[in-house]
Amino acid sequence: MNGFEKKKDDMITSEQIEKFIMQAHRVGDAGLTVCSSGNLSWRIGEEALVSGTGSWVPSLTKEKVAVCRVADGEVLNGVKPSMESGFHLGVLRERPDVDVVLHFQSPYATAVACMKEIPRNFNVTAEVPCHVGSEIPVIPYFRPGSPELAEQVKAALKDHNSCLLRKHGQVVCGKDFDQAFERAMFFEMACRIIVLSGGRYEVLSQEEIDDLETYILGKKP
Repeated sequence: MNGFEKKKDDMITSEQIEKFIMQAHRVGDAGLTVCSSGNLSWRIGEEALVSGTGSWVPSLTKEKVAVCRVADGEVLNGVKPSMESGFHLGVLRERPDVDVVLHFQSPYATAVACMKEIPRNFNVTAEVPCHVGSEIPVIPYFRPGSPELAEQVKAALKDHNSCLLRKHGQVVCGKDFDQAFERAMFFEMACRIIVLSGGRYEVLSQEEIDDLETYILGKKP
């Protein structure tokens, strides 16, 4: 029995694996990841698909898709998951409203992550507070794959949907692939504006953000 020939009653299907691969390629086609940078996870019931360690997200194959149990991280199909699976599964455990976690290293957002003085306010356009989040936590540098990094990301995304990793990259989460992808793309757009402006940019005021949250997101004033 190979890694994907599972019992009939199990949750993961070949169609779901193909969808996961298609979404991974979409991330790569958008320039959010290159080669082996970045990783992706998708919760399906009590299990999750996670891109495999060392895999190239832009050209992910089914042989490089790990099946893990969300509750304890146990690998169920013999494929070693990404070294960052600790924070992927940690976020999924912490956030029942979230099914997709994406770690990416897009050009402009990663340039911002490597700045000596990283901006703390990314609200340069309405799309940021409406989709990425009006507050984006910045996490200090920790070795990729380390338990410390996993704990920091899990804590940051407990009450936020996006975070920036110093000298490393970015993480977003969402209820589905489209929401996570949208957050990543608008995150990159905001950082492109910040970089191309040469530091001469304005951000939305708190009153403007409150107005967007009331009339666009439908939150009570």
